[in-house]
Amino acid sequence: MQDNRIYNNMLINKKIPINYILNKIKFEILYVLIIGLIVHYLTTRFKAVIPEMPITIPAFIGTAISVILSFKLNQSYDRWWEARKIWGSIVNDSRSFVLQLQSFVAKDQQSKIKKIAFRHIAWCFSLGQSLRGLNATEHLDQFITKEDLDYIENHNNKPLALLQLNTIQIAELKENNSLNVFSQIQINNTLVNFSTAMGMAERIKSTVFPVTYRMFLHFFIYVFAVTLSIALRDIESYFEIPLLLIISASFFLLEKSATHLQDPFSNKPTDTAMTTIARNIEINIKQLLGEKEIPKPLQPKDFYSL
Repeated sequence: MQDNRIYNNMLINKKIPINYILNKIKFEILYVLIIGLIVHYLTTRFKAVIPEMPITIPAFIGTAISVILSFKLNQSYDRWWEARKIWGSIVNDSRSFVLQLQSFVAKDQQSKIKKIAFRHIAWCFSLGQSLRGLNATEHLDQFITKEDLDYIENHNNKPLALLQLNTIQIAELKENNSLNVFSQIQINNTLVNFSTAMGMAERIKSTVFPVTYRMFLHFFIYVFAVTLSIALRDIESYFEIPLLLIISASFFLLEKSATHLQDPFSNKPTDTAMTTIARNIEINIKQLLGEKEIPKPLQPKDFYSL
């Protein structure tokens, strides 16, 4: 995997550019600005017609929005954290998988152990690419043979095809008496763990957070902006409008953060760091195999890891 390719991943503990933050809510803030200017004009022009609005009304709406946002943030973080735990289990099982191969398979089968281990590295990268909706076979030619590549090209689920190839080869080792039945069972259990982790990640990817939830939340924020603007109509516009924008921006930023967290495989900076994790697995496996050419860990891209 080339270091200079850009794979959007997880935000890290670095200063996030202000333009990145503002770009996420620029249209929403523009709408609030337009709403604020229109309401200010109407309340000034038709002050005798439009009744005064108690500040408690926008305060109540703002409280309701805060409760809804809190619920969405919790649900979104749960999805993001589950995705991170899934990849954490893949790291642990990957190390165990190679150690099992080295412990159980006959010593004269080192070339086949290496082939299976490299195919698993390919599986890690392929799974990350597949979850992001990218090319799941990109750069896999450095880990697997052309025959393997041709085989998985005929499958819709490329990572699953790679798991199948490893399962078949482990069965062949058993048939050739290079692996006893009890050892085969333990290795197969690890392969089942990989399949389970992949299925869990695919479930998160395919389960869409209700779109209406976001639509209603935006609607209530705009209602809040209207009511707050009416309630503050006696305040000078040079103070009212900035205050309206700042309060609304805080709501929109929290909502946008929740929206990004709810899709941990969406190829965004808030993404799970699957490429970085896959590279770390590659490094661990190659060191266990005693390989001489060990790649460097992927470095963060700006304010997010790869």
